[in-house]
Amino acid sequence: MQLSPSAHVDTFCRDNLPPQDQWPEFLFDLPDVQYPDRLNCATELLDNVVAEHGPDRPCLLSPDGPAWSYGDLLRVANQVAHVLVDDYDVVAGQRVLLRGPNNPWLVACWFGVLKAGAVLVTTMPLLRSRELSTIAEIARLDLALCDHRFVDDLARAEIPGLRIVEYGGSGADDLAQRVGDKPAEFDDVPTAADDVAMLAFTSGTTGRPKATMHFHRDVLANADTFSLHVLRPRPDDVFTGTPPLAFTFGLGGLVVFPLRVGASTLLIEKASPKELAAHIAEHRVSICFTAPTAYRAMIAAGDAPSLSTLRRAVSAGEHLPEATWRAFHEATGVRLIDGIGATEMLHIFVSAADDEIRPGSTGRAVPGYVATVVDDACQPVADGVIGRLAVKGPTGCRYLADERQTVYVQDGWNVTGDTFVRDADGYFWYQARSDDMIVSSGYNIAGPEVEEALLGHADVAECGVVGAPDEARGQLVTAYVVLVPDAVADEAKARELQDFVKQQIAPYKYPRAVEFVDELPKTATGKLQRFRLRETARAVGGA
Repeated sequence: MQLSPSAHVDTFCRDNLPPQDQWPEFLFDLPDVQYPDRLNCATELLDNVVAEHGPDRPCLLSPDGPAWSYGDLLRVANQVAHVLVDDYDVVAGQRVLLRGPNNPWLVACWFGVLKAGAVLVTTMPLLRSRELSTIAEIARLDLALCDHRFVDDLARAEIPGLRIVEYGGSGADDLAQRVGDKPAEFDDVPTAADDVAMLAFTSGTTGRPKATMHFHRDVLANADTFSLHVLRPRPDDVFTGTPPLAFTFGLGGLVVFPLRVGASTLLIEKASPKELAAHIAEHRVSICFTAPTAYRAMIAAGDAPSLSTLRRAVSAGEHLPEATWRAFHEATGVRLIDGIGATEMLHIFVSAADDEIRPGSTGRAVPGYVATVVDDACQPVADGVIGRLAVKGPTGCRYLADERQTVYVQDGWNVTGDTFVRDADGYFWYQARSDDMIVSSGYNIAGPEVEEALLGHADVAECGVVGAPDEARGQLVTAYVVLVPDAVADEAKARELQDFVKQQIAPYKYPRAVEFVDELPKTATGKLQRFRLRETARAVGGA
């Protein structure tokens, strides 16, 4: 595949793409995903939508603040781009970290970075300093745009050469003040369709995150496949949901998909299921993106009447149990759209909607994608046989300088790490994760990363972390801990270890169950047998 001439002055990303013989096969048969050679996805999603629908159309809604129109977002995004280029000498191809909760300023920064031709590295505000240090080491960050409430951990990371610009505050150097004297127009950098637009980080089962590299055309491709053909949004829709924009599930569902059609989106910084239901009712939301646990909790709490304006509800991030689908449908009349995606693929590639839904099934390959089930040799298996899910389409895995590229991409297929069965009608039925990833309340949590955090405590001699079956969360992060001699294994120690982990890594990763054991199961060579711990966890959980 011949790449287009790059607009990047800083060539770090293109220089660190995997060798093309390690790329998956890309499919562009669908007319909707055939893009021109020069393409800036910010121009497509914002400037072109304003040109079509006008600047006064509602765009970004907030529970507590004023709504931003499309014209407001375009003006501020252009001003942010000016700040980056004029004040900080950012050039096309440099990496800019974004850190903050879902709100209009984060979206304005997201567009400003793309307009300047720089590369986005959007992170969750919950990440701690050592996690941020690892991301900076991999991505070679140049600048950070950080919500003023979340600067401390970023500063403590002491990332060499990183310049930090705060936003959302009132200080003289705050980005909100800096944009005031900048022009409202900006000439977007004419990036190539295959220039890298963003680096999205995913946790590996080793705990070492991987940077997935996505082109400008990729950002649009998921809107022009899953959103266009399965979700089918309308300009009068109001979107909302709980996933952070650092999760590609949230980025698509809360920014890319609504803006692609000129719809509006309610951005929520943080919400419990009950609060989410209240926001849906107050703002007459019609499309919601969240994890199965939230849908289950809203129904269990009796909040179905608050969901009466929904016409679409998308579930991803973890397996959607058939019982949850049926309970939600019975209570609301809405058929949950299940789907499976991956950070490597950017968004959902297997799904179904409306009459095509078969409760309990994840769905069929989204138009533009093909999917199959393969064995350990990456050969397709017969329908009804359990195997590994493999996918091809207009998006696919390209890790930044990571040897795990050849694990995820095999024989041209993206092999996702999920075990499925396909039936004779092409529907895919989820069985399990194929690796050590724990999926809890829609979050992907690498067991070894939690183990590393626990081992930093002076009283922990050894530990193993796995996911235990849990009705509310899907899986519960469960730690099996061997303490050093003389340490007391009691509830107080368990709470101490949990609090310690929360200070080391993002709090949502902490072990919600801590079991003290005398020894861990190991192989003859001393390797931890996590499958034995999973068997124990399943037995205790009654699964």
